[in-house]
Amino acid sequence: MATDIVAQLAESLAKTGVEDGELSYKGQGRKLDDAQSVEEIVKEIQDFEDLQALRLEGNTIGVAAAQAIAKALETKSKFKRCYWSDMFTGRLRSEIPPALNSLGDALMLANARLTVLDLSDNAFGPDGVKGIERLLKSTACYTLQELRLNNCGMGIGGGKILAAALIQCYKTSSAEGTPLGLKAFVAGRNRLENEGATALAQAFKLMGSLEEINVPQNGINHPGVTAMAGAVQNNPNLRILNLNDNTFTEKGAIAMAQALKHLRSIQVINFGDCLVRPAGAIAIAETVSEGLPILKELNLSFGEITEEAALAVVHAVKNKDQLEKLDLNGNCLGEDGCKVLKDAMEAMNIGDILGSLSDDDGEPEDDEEEDDDEEEEDEDDEDVDDEEIEEEEEEEEEDDDSNGIKLSTPASAPRPPDVSSFLSFPSPDKLLKLGAKRALLIEQQVDVSDASKTAEAFLKIASVYKEENNDVKIAVLDSIDALLKKAFATPSFQGYSFVSSLLVLLGLLKSEDKVKPVVVVPGHLHTLEHVVRQDYFPKENVAVLEAFLSRNNNALESCGNARDDLQSTLQRVRSEG
Repeated sequence: MATDIVAQLAESLAKTGVEDGELSYKGQGRKLDDAQSVEEIVKEIQDFEDLQALRLEGNTIGVAAAQAIAKALETKSKFKRCYWSDMFTGRLRSEIPPALNSLGDALMLANARLTVLDLSDNAFGPDGVKGIERLLKSTACYTLQELRLNNCGMGIGGGKILAAALIQCYKTSSAEGTPLGLKAFVAGRNRLENEGATALAQAFKLMGSLEEINVPQNGINHPGVTAMAGAVQNNPNLRILNLNDNTFTEKGAIAMAQALKHLRSIQVINFGDCLVRPAGAIAIAETVSEGLPILKELNLSFGEITEEAALAVVHAVKNKDQLEKLDLNGNCLGEDGCKVLKDAMEAMNIGDILGSLSDDDGEPEDDEEEDDDEEEEDEDDEDVDDEEIEEEEEEEEEDDDSNGIKLSTPASAPRPPDVSSFLSFPSPDKLLKLGAKRALLIEQQVDVSDASKTAEAFLKIASVYKEENNDVKIAVLDSIDALLKKAFATPSFQGYSFVSSLLVLLGLLKSEDKVKPVVVVPGHLHTLEHVVRQDYFPKENVAVLEAFLSRNNNALESCGNARDDLQSTLQRVRSEG
């Protein structure tokens, strides 16, 4: 007997939420065709004093039934929340607009002030949007905070109608001193495409109040994504941004990365299956590294991201204390790349937040033919030869004035080399002749805010390293220490970009850009071995270097002993850390 009473109480509570003024018929599977079929519901609505919410999800409602329910709602002035998703299953599309119009008109007549309108999973198309157009423009929606229209098949036309209604609502509510402050917009799987997304972006930009934008699977390409980025930038309180399964490409991803720089409250970014590609991923990584202090989830899965770009993302999140999940699955990392990512994150003590990489697509195939690469290499060689000739000519010309008269400097006293000359064509002799202040001169010459230029300078200095010549060895290491101490102490310097550029130039990492690797000499590896033991070098980069050096790479074949020494040092430094 007691059990029956408990069951009845549970059923009653499930049906009516008295505390929050909610009446629920959720998931009951009722087929409500006419007024007679909803007599019980109508009576309960009429008897429910101060009704605030009505749940009709999971039932199917005809026009006559909707009109009867609407009649009962006409007196409910405190009504706030419409949970009306999935309530037209099996109905003709022509039935839906009049049903929605009846319900909407009733709420307007009741002078209701809505906060939630959920019509998801109704597949009503553009005509269904017309059925709520009048409601959305009315005073009933001046207070709307959540608009959920997921999987409604609105299409471009419906998106435009919806955007226009929201814009009008904002303008009229603003004129009355109570501007529409929509917080959550959910409209996934609606085939909005570029035109629909662009129209809605205008509404979002105007409101500036959104905390959630959820528009996955809408066939949006980079023009629509770029428009949406403009709206994102103008909604500073945004917490959730989900554009999963739209097509960003580099243009859209870079635009979105720039927009994200304006956000401080963003917690969830879902750009999975958006084809952000390496350039887009790197742009997003830079934004993450520079800001987004409370980011919790970052999804860049299935985006054709390469190892280099993924590594940039990993390093960008190293100081994100609140990050709970990083998803890079389904990209183009390859087996070795997956290992590098895992090792890098383990070294930073954040390995537990990396999602599965089980669906990795393997390393990408080269897009360009080998012949094209060879032609570019030949052109690069020609450029170097031209530079050498030009430098020699300039040195000769500097001995003459503009009138062809010889200057007073005697031929027996050659001009001492400057830093620019050394970095252009490095040699041990030039480095030594820079004198005791060589380290300071080099440090002043190199733009350490640019990680790639710093990597290039590192390799040029290290190339003259001589193990057997102590003077040259000390000069190289002192110069390198001064350069990198300054670099890693510079706030804008991105250490992961330096390491990435270094690996590309050493021929150990593929790059999307056509970067010609240097000829690796033992001095490069000896100098790097010294660097990784220094306090200024971030220990999280040690695991990355170790992973790449452990590969069987032809670029290091000629440096067997130096390579082995570097690998041993990396292992020791990592174990000590």
